[in-house]
Amino acid sequence: MNPSPNKPSKGIVYIVGAGPGDKKLITLKGIECLQRADVVIYDLLLNNILLEHCPPHAEKIQAPDPRIRATRQDELNRLLVEHAKAGQVVVRLKGGDPYIFGRGGEEAVALSEAGIPFEVVPGITSAIAASAYAGIPVTHRDYASSVAFVTGHSAALRSDSNINWEQLATAVDTLVVYMGVAHLRQIVERLIAYGRDPHTPVSLVRVGTTPQQHVVQGTLDTIVEKVEAVQLKSPAIIVVGAVNRLREQLRWFDTKPLFGKRILVTRARAQASEFADLLAANGAEVIQFPTIEIHPLEIDGTYIRTINGYDWIIFTSVNAVEIFYERLRENGRDVRAFGTSKICAVGPKTVDALNRIGIHPDFVPTHASGSAIAADIADVTEKRILLPRAKVATADLPDGLRERGAHVDDVPLYDTVKVASENSDEIEADLLNGKIDLVTFTSSSTVTNFLEMFPAHTPDVLLADAQVAVIGPTTQKTAVACGLHVDVIAKTASVESLVEAILASTL
Repeated sequence: MNPSPNKPSKGIVYIVGAGPGDKKLITLKGIECLQRADVVIYDLLLNNILLEHCPPHAEKIQAPDPRIRATRQDELNRLLVEHAKAGQVVVRLKGGDPYIFGRGGEEAVALSEAGIPFEVVPGITSAIAASAYAGIPVTHRDYASSVAFVTGHSAALRSDSNINWEQLATAVDTLVVYMGVAHLRQIVERLIAYGRDPHTPVSLVRVGTTPQQHVVQGTLDTIVEKVEAVQLKSPAIIVVGAVNRLREQLRWFDTKPLFGKRILVTRARAQASEFADLLAANGAEVIQFPTIEIHPLEIDGTYIRTINGYDWIIFTSVNAVEIFYERLRENGRDVRAFGTSKICAVGPKTVDALNRIGIHPDFVPTHASGSAIAADIADVTEKRILLPRAKVATADLPDGLRERGAHVDDVPLYDTVKVASENSDEIEADLLNGKIDLVTFTSSSTVTNFLEMFPAHTPDVLLADAQVAVIGPTTQKTAVACGLHVDVIAKTASVESLVEAILASTL
């Protein structure tokens, strides 16, 4: 294995704060550390999507949980030292901030005593992030000019604890308690006993910054009953202070249009990120469940060598553009090979892909269906047309062109291959139990492959409690033919249009 270009000559450990649940709250420096890691030792509750920043060779190790028994922290320290001594770049990826109730200080001491070089990359701690996502500023000029962070772990409540609850109860305006849900009653009783007003507002923010965020509000004398009523469990922070009164005015995250909705994305993983990000930006919990992979196919080199002999070349997807252009480059050619051929692009994303390689299409149809494209394109009588596209594609387009007198070479350029999913059992259970609100399909193959993954159930049973959204008429046609009821259809064949349609629906 070749060392990474930025790899130090000897081992080093980066203790990196990943922030709370929102994957985008990690710092740029934290991502840079992951990108050059040989080993990543990550916390149990972290958003595993962050591990996608690691290079392919990186070894990923889930850290022992120090909450289970005390010796687990010693085991973890040994892991850090051993991998660093082996000359590896080690990232210790921790939730929140390493030095705020994250045991980062203990790990840094162990590394220092072992003579291992280390760096600390701070992260956004949950007290700040979860409060902000709940619409609660921990300080505000009119409400709070001081704030304290304290652990609510059982050890903090013992008589020999070094936390001075008597002074802490009234010493600061805002008190944020970590790891205190299981001991909420004792914490509340202590604060009231030591002089905090029983009518002081309190909020509990569970899994803050994630689409599952849940906020319960009350006062010191009512919050225990309210939390027990909804059976709120950890992880959650407890925010005590007048700043909680600002939530109704400042809440912004849990008011997003898709907040609380669980949406299944069946698109190929390599193409799903933009779609998933758009849904997440509107508050949805996105479950990535790719049903296809794109596999480029070998094509007859004659099509490449004689490309300028075609009157029209029609690209129906970004995949077609990117893969065909790669075939040109493999044959030592570039966009000049198109010569005087006219170019048709279906959909705005396909137009963008062509623009990126310096081509401005001559024709962009207003509708994405094959029959509409064939009808709307210019006179193609006796014209030669090259149609590089998916191996599995409907015949509407080439048949429509041939009916108008064109000579069409329909060339399979890539295949959409069904992928095996490790979490299909979990997805099946969630669908049957009504825990998924919407299933999205962005191509016909995503529909057919998805249904083939669940042969034990008919579509009407499998999706009885979930709505279905599709990207265009061709996908809709396939879905209906497979027995699905389509609730949402994009106006144009783009993920942006599909998101707009979802937002406009009754989801």
